[in-house]
Amino acid sequence: MNAVEARILLTGASGGIGRAAAAAFTAAGARVLLAARNAEPLAALASQLRARQGGEDVPWLMCDLREQRDIEHLARQAAEWRCNVVVHAAGAPAFGALAQQDAAGIAAVIQTNLLAPIQLTRALLPHLRRQPRAQVICVGSVLGAIGLPGYSVYSASKFGLRGFAQALRRELAETSVQVQYLGPRSTRTAFNGADVQAYNAATRTASDPPAVVAAALLRMLEDGSAERFLGFPEKLGVRINGALPTALDGSFRRHSRSLAALPNLQERTHP
Repeated sequence: MNAVEARILLTGASGGIGRAAAAAFTAAGARVLLAARNAEPLAALASQLRARQGGEDVPWLMCDLREQRDIEHLARQAAEWRCNVVVHAAGAPAFGALAQQDAAGIAAVIQTNLLAPIQLTRALLPHLRRQPRAQVICVGSVLGAIGLPGYSVYSASKFGLRGFAQALRRELAETSVQVQYLGPRSTRTAFNGADVQAYNAATRTASDPPAVVAAALLRMLEDGSAERFLGFPEKLGVRINGALPTALDGSFRRHSRSLAALPNLQERTHP
């Protein structure tokens, strides 16, 4: 879909990737409906984008994707706004040994990263199927294809999201709705705290600025590619892990040791 034809519902719009994506989409001529949990950063982002576009309105909606009623309200508003693209960019992190994570935090991550995109897509699907062309783009992670020590809960949510996107893509293959999955590698945003940064340094894990992810999202919007992963050797790792998953088990011993060496590691969740 050409960006100028797109009316995009963007969740997680006030986050690092969300803000960069909103800027990239609007600069390319797309209309964007911003959605996130907190009003103040949403209003500020809408004001910035409006100024860059010469005063054109940028609508926004406060929505807590952990609440089903908020998801349903967002779907109704997006349909009335005539969206034809949904970008699921909202996410919650979970880093640390499983034994250090609590039940409520695990549930919040699964709700935000997996259940909310499923429920929002389900609620919007009748509207999307009425459009001449529509797209659902799931912002996942390379950790939705490669499970790393320290990311058991996060990987579970992103493996699930990738499975959802793959199955729904095949389910809707003969309709006007495309379903896509983007798997960024580690991204330099506030999503990753000091413990993740220390882990990345110890394991020599590279990271990208959010603008790289935003550019990939814009490319996916316009080229319609079904799935894309970012970074090397991450893309190679995805291929190997998909074909021979146990072959990589020994490759992550440094990650296990680095995880165990981090002091006072606690589970964190962010909007």
